[in-house]
Amino acid sequence: MAERKYYRKIYQKKKNKKINLILKLLVFCFLFLGFASLLVFFYYAKDLPRPEVFTERQFIQSTKIYDRTGEVLLYDIHGEERRTIVSLNIIPKSLQQAVMAAEDARFYQHFGIDFKGVGRAILVNLQRRDVSSSVGASTITQQFIRCSFLTMEKTIERKIKELVLTIEIERRYSKDQILEWYLNQVPLGSVYGVEAASRSFFDKKVQDISLAESAIIASLIKAPSYLLENKDKLVIRKDYVLDRMVEENFITAEEAETAKKEEIKFAKAKSIQAPHFTLYIKKYLTEKYGEKFLEEKGLKIYTSLDWNLQQEVEKIIEERAKINENYGAFNASLVALDPKTGEVLSMAGSKDYFADSYPEGCSGPDCLFEPDFNVSMIGKRQPGSAFKPFAYATAFKKGFTPETILWDVETNFGIYGNESYIPQNYNEKFQGAISLRDALAQSVNVPAVKMLYLAGQKDTLETAKKLGITTLEKDPSYYGLSLVLGGGEVKLIDMVSAYGVFATEGLQIPPVFILKIEDSQGNIIEENNKTLKRVLDRQTTKNINDILSDNQARTPTFGPNSALHFNDRQVAGKTGTTQEYKDAWTIGYTPSIVVGVWVGNNNNSPTKKPGVVLAGPIFHRVMEKALLGTEKEYFNEPEVIITSKPILNGEVEEYELPETPHSILYYVDKNNPLGEMPVEPESDSQYSAWEQGIKDYFKVSD
Repeated sequence: MAERKYYRKIYQKKKNKKINLILKLLVFCFLFLGFASLLVFFYYAKDLPRPEVFTERQFIQSTKIYDRTGEVLLYDIHGEERRTIVSLNIIPKSLQQAVMAAEDARFYQHFGIDFKGVGRAILVNLQRRDVSSSVGASTITQQFIRCSFLTMEKTIERKIKELVLTIEIERRYSKDQILEWYLNQVPLGSVYGVEAASRSFFDKKVQDISLAESAIIASLIKAPSYLLENKDKLVIRKDYVLDRMVEENFITAEEAETAKKEEIKFAKAKSIQAPHFTLYIKKYLTEKYGEKFLEEKGLKIYTSLDWNLQQEVEKIIEERAKINENYGAFNASLVALDPKTGEVLSMAGSKDYFADSYPEGCSGPDCLFEPDFNVSMIGKRQPGSAFKPFAYATAFKKGFTPETILWDVETNFGIYGNESYIPQNYNEKFQGAISLRDALAQSVNVPAVKMLYLAGQKDTLETAKKLGITTLEKDPSYYGLSLVLGGGEVKLIDMVSAYGVFATEGLQIPPVFILKIEDSQGNIIEENNKTLKRVLDRQTTKNINDILSDNQARTPTFGPNSALHFNDRQVAGKTGTTQEYKDAWTIGYTPSIVVGVWVGNNNNSPTKKPGVVLAGPIFHRVMEKALLGTEKEYFNEPEVIITSKPILNGEVEEYELPETPHSILYYVDKNNPLGEMPVEPESDSQYSAWEQGIKDYFKVSD
């Protein structure tokens, strides 16, 4: 018995030693593993980015071009990553919850690694996998780390790095901050972040999306490219996300059912709005800041464009362009601006930038219509009679008055281009004595040519340049007297800006396309600082405004209800038509807006109708839309100037046949119209021709 007790003690001691040894080994292993884990942690942590980098790091952000309100996105300039950063308090709770329900329901409970989620993923992976129900083990924090700083390779080393940095980020930053970073960084097809996704998929700001749309965006995180290409699968995934939100008590079952029934309307795949205007802005920005800078620094460009007006313009041009094709005119362009600020409110460089093909199967400059060619900014076209106001304004500056009498008679102005220059009127008739008011209002050609001669070609060109015309750089002799009938080529944008000087009573400001540019932090880095400057005197511009808005004066040519007339508004307007109807123009204005329209063919081929028929209806409808809801404005009336010369006051010399009256050159020195009568009027090179024209007119009249 004693011997048995002895051996029992010996056995117990040995057993205790084994237990102690095992315990020591376990403690050692635990300490070793802990130490090894610590070594692994520090080994991988030393080469990882510091957590502080998240606060220092600038996310790549695309540059946004907006309309004047900042509400309508016209274009997104981006490289591989298209992103817009927004704060978490702007992102709807429904979207935050949808993302958590789909990707990491316990986001606010775990410390970055969700062991329950790992177990759940293992169980799901043992089952049949389906895009509508698969659940990953990675938390939102892990996904953020992976897509921001690590590669997508599936290796142990990458996974360890991911876990290490996840723990560090969770330790240093709040859950809200991590969620905000994630929602701005997560890839969603061709865009990054929920704001860019909202704009791209629904054409809405992220704060304006519905519960169903929130579920759509959350659904895309799993497989964006696949789901965007398979919308039926996307809808299934959306409904699954809504069910998950119910399970997590984020929403009620009733709210989920309502959201499931909501019709999802995806935005049309139109990557650019107001394309001719917007691409002009992009070109300017690229030249100034560089393409890479624009793609990454997240600038916000607030342009001058009035999006509501632009939509009306595009609609009107599309409708009228179809009608104009019946008259052989296949293209149209329009510019509208505020003359007081120079701000371009609307631009259509062609009738349809998005046209699928060129007409008649052609391409390039030989076409009747080039969709992407910006006629308003690049095209140089002859303005026809739309150029006449510049010559009349120059004459008014020198002392001629709207009542001044010229003779509308057939006149040979001499040899120009190896042949006699004998211009004809549009109606092929002559009116005899006519005032400058009636001649300009009715767009009579022969008096206009005489007006250019009296005003001076050089001085008229100088007036046009001061008003904003940039293309007439050749010597005056190159253009000849046909300049006043549109013999020089101009740009539509220049013509509209120049007419704006009349609207402001002589104040000029270059066209403005950008109101301001902000960086990603909201700091203004560029702002419009253009100011008005006086280039014409008030009396001269008041005369032009008074004539061009005088519907009674223009009625003999255009009729009482032409496209230039508005029943309850005072609008000044001028048409222009070039030889063989190659260019059709209508430009008109009030004190607050100028609208200019060109209609024709890109290859300069003739059309079948004049400016008032082709361009007039477009002008009239756009001006009506622009004036809708605005206060009525009126032009200031010019002072009535009485000179010492009857012919400048509208008085015609009395005569008896066979004698005939004299031309204005008999009474006026063109270089000093208010001065003494010429002693030798016949010394003027045009005197004999003008006198002969009057004599021939009365012979015909007899």
